[in-house]
Amino acid sequence: MKLTTRPTGKARDFAEDEFLVSKTDARGRILYCNDIFVRLAGYTEAEMLGQPHSIVRHPDMPRAVFKLLWDRISSGHEVFAYVLNMAKTGDHYWVIAHVTPSHDASGQIVGYHSNRRRPDAAALAAIQPLYRELLAIEEGEADRKQGMNRAYEALQDRLKQIGKSYDEFVLSL
Repeated sequence: MKLTTRPTGKARDFAEDEFLVSKTDARGRILYCNDIFVRLAGYTEAEMLGQPHSIVRHPDMPRAVFKLLWDRISSGHEVFAYVLNMAKTGDHYWVIAHVTPSHDASGQIVGYHSNRRRPDAAALAAIQPLYRELLAIEEGEADRKQGMNRAYEALQDRLKQIGKSYDEFVLSL
């Protein structure tokens, strides 16, 4: 599904007791999405199923954070991450995601499960400047992959300075 949606700058919100849930295959294609995720994303379930989870990727979300996320989950680890998503309309919404790999009977990763909830406003106030910094690093390079890698290194350097893993940092906010 090729999209040309542009961000509107308008935020979407959801209740503190609501959880967005999705399951994907090992390549990140959506196999299941709950009604809350469907409502917030603004797509129909039929439009979402079979699509890459990046269907809700906001262009202001640093690719370096997704690199960290994919590195962690594809190696069998869970990850917690703040993610800025974009609805079909171009509206945006923030989530705190907990993503875990799903395994078959032989222990092979066959997909991923993600539960997302509404983030705390104070946590967003702490994460947004970091994400803007990472995005600026990415956009400062002509080569997208090089920009992502430079931003990833900057993220790792920041975490090393504060003495925390990304998960520890995220959960401390």
